[in-house]
Amino acid sequence: MRISIIGSGYVGLCTAVGFASKGHEVICVDIDEEKVKKINNSETPIFEENLENMLKDAISKKLLYATTNINDAIINSDISFITVGTPSMLNGDMSLEYIKKASEDIGNTLEKKNSYHVIVVKSTVLPETTEKIIIPIIEKDSGKIVGRNFGICMNPEFLREGKAISDFINPDRIVIGEYDKKTGDILEKLYKDFDSPIIRTSLKTAEMIKYASNAFLATKISFINEIGNICKKLGIDTNEVAKAMGLDKRISPHFLESGIGFGGSCFPKDVSALINKAKKINYESKLLETVIDINRNQPEKIVEILLKKMDIKGKKIAVLGLAFKPKTDDIRDSPAISVINSLMNKGAKIYAYDPKAELNAKKIIPDINYCKSIGEALDNSDACLILTDWPEFKSLSDKDFSRMNKKIIIEGRKVLENVDNFEGVCW
Repeated sequence: MRISIIGSGYVGLCTAVGFASKGHEVICVDIDEEKVKKINNSETPIFEENLENMLKDAISKKLLYATTNINDAIINSDISFITVGTPSMLNGDMSLEYIKKASEDIGNTLEKKNSYHVIVVKSTVLPETTEKIIIPIIEKDSGKIVGRNFGICMNPEFLREGKAISDFINPDRIVIGEYDKKTGDILEKLYKDFDSPIIRTSLKTAEMIKYASNAFLATKISFINEIGNICKKLGIDTNEVAKAMGLDKRISPHFLESGIGFGGSCFPKDVSALINKAKKINYESKLLETVIDINRNQPEKIVEILLKKMDIKGKKIAVLGLAFKPKTDDIRDSPAISVINSLMNKGAKIYAYDPKAELNAKKIIPDINYCKSIGEALDNSDACLILTDWPEFKSLSDKDFSRMNKKIIIEGRKVLENVDNFEGVCW
């Protein structure tokens, strides 16, 4: 099929190369001319495992190209995916600015198009958004009627950063929220080469499945961190507790690692948005509010442990890891940012190293020392905090840490395997 992807950010680009790998013709659309240029030069504007190789392959086979012209992209495609961002606002609500603009642009183009066109919302939006906001905008600007002149579906993404390409190619499930059966059938046909259960629902059910999934995973992380905080006071290694818990098939070991909390572009934003949505329909979600509170406070636990060991004012603190998780350069809502800000407010000198996230981190915390290697960060440091569980940190040994002034090592993620005398935030 001929596909246009409106929004070439994280979800959009991964979706684009994923469909291209299945032999579909894909047009990426973005308002950022520099991003479009990079994509057409086979350069990825984000870091994601295997993304660059797959992009190069798709472009070499002439199955993918990028443009800033949304009109041409829609005219020359059969299906358009909306993959623009829905960032959080200060009050916790999601911003629909980009969704509304994409809907207006689609409507204006569909006015000129005679053939039936399918629009698929893949951006994360709250239940009722597609029905009450997106469809009315498209109908108004196109002068056409949904279900008659164009179709619409909600197709949430379940991509893990660092494993997004693998997750797209081998999904646990594909959810199709459909306005009508005709449109759902077309989208299901697009996914015919995927070996995965396909769940067909209403539009708002599909929207809720995405939020419920993310809220559950966030809750699981906050739960094990709460257990971890209790274990820490009792002298118990939370990882041993979690390992035994995870063997229970009803629980599973996934997302059961204690540490300094969750971050990224999804969990904090989506849980907060769902809490606000609940309030608007006169329901108070005490559980989800507690999930957010626990996560907000969790990064400070590692700072508290450090302060019990030393006065950090004027001291060199090595920070290993800035991204919110390994195998990505994403630092959005990374717990590392909270930790570093807390340390700086207390007068510490920060020397940070991350194999991929340095450029993004500099935009948010420019006033720290960025190091080109682990060794540079550790040299003559007074303490070391490990905040991201990058695989390369696993090989660190006592010899690596011998270059420190004082061997005070605290893990925010369970990673070290060959080191003596260190402490974990929950173990």
